[in-house]
Amino acid sequence: MPVNEYPCGDAVHAHQHMRWQAMSAADLEKVMVLEQASHSHPWSQGNFRDSLQTPGFYLPMLLKDQRLLGYLVAMAGFEEAHLLNITVDPLLRGKGFGQCLMQVLDVWAVQHGAQQIWLEVRQSNTNAQGLYRKMGYEQVAIRKDYYPLNAQQKEHAVVMRKVLQAQAL
Repeated sequence: MPVNEYPCGDAVHAHQHMRWQAMSAADLEKVMVLEQASHSHPWSQGNFRDSLQTPGFYLPMLLKDQRLLGYLVAMAGFEEAHLLNITVDPLLRGKGFGQCLMQVLDVWAVQHGAQQIWLEVRQSNTNAQGLYRKMGYEQVAIRKDYYPLNAQQKEHAVVMRKVLQAQAL
């Protein structure tokens, strides 16, 4: 799917030779490199493989030439979707790529009958929370001790939800 099919902001459109591609098992090596560079507690290759093999999961990747810029993993449920993982190359954060991925998620969710999207984010990840608020998400709960922090401690998750307006997409 061409990038210009989605409303992904001028910063993203300024980059030429960008394209969307559905993640496949053949992509897992480069996905794992970006995942490990981006997260203190990255998903395992098995997590991605399970997501690829499960019906109702959505795994788009944004690429420029052969370089992986970012990806997300989401799943559809009854009248809702759940964002499980979103990753943008750390060198490209703050340039509109995360917003672009979130907009593509909105389109996909509406196409699959979702009326809302749910996500969890580390309480310490205020940059991501800011992006999600900008995209229309609201905090609805805290999940205590949800994420591993280190061998002895855990970190709370902020649960956020966006109510989708199908006519606005």
